[in-house]
Amino acid sequence: MSEPMDCSEEPAPAEAVEPFEPAPPIHSRFLFVDVAAQRALQLRRGARIRLRHDEGRHLPHKLERAAMEEVRQQLVHYHVPDPPVARASNG
Repeated sequence: MSEPMDCSEEPAPAEAVEPFEPAPPIHSRFLFVDVAAQRALQLRRGARIRLRHDEGRHLPHKLERAAMEEVRQQLVHYHVPDPPVARASNG
C-alpha cells in the first residue's frame, strides 16, 4: 500500500531573471557571430528564448535565427577575455 504523495509543495518558478541593463552593443561582425553561436548552443541545450512575441512580429523558427535576433536586441550578455600576455623569449 503506497502512501499518497504530498503535493503541497509549490514548484520553483520557471521564469529566468532578466538583466536590467542591455548588453553592450557589438560592433564587430566576428564577435557577433561568436556570441550568437554560443547562444544558439544554449538554446539547443534547452535554454529559453528571451525574445518577446510583439504585435506584428513573429518568433523565428530556427534557433540560430532566434540567437542572432537576441544578440541584435542586446538581450545576450557576453564577456570578452583579455588577450594573453606575451612571454619574453630566451634567446
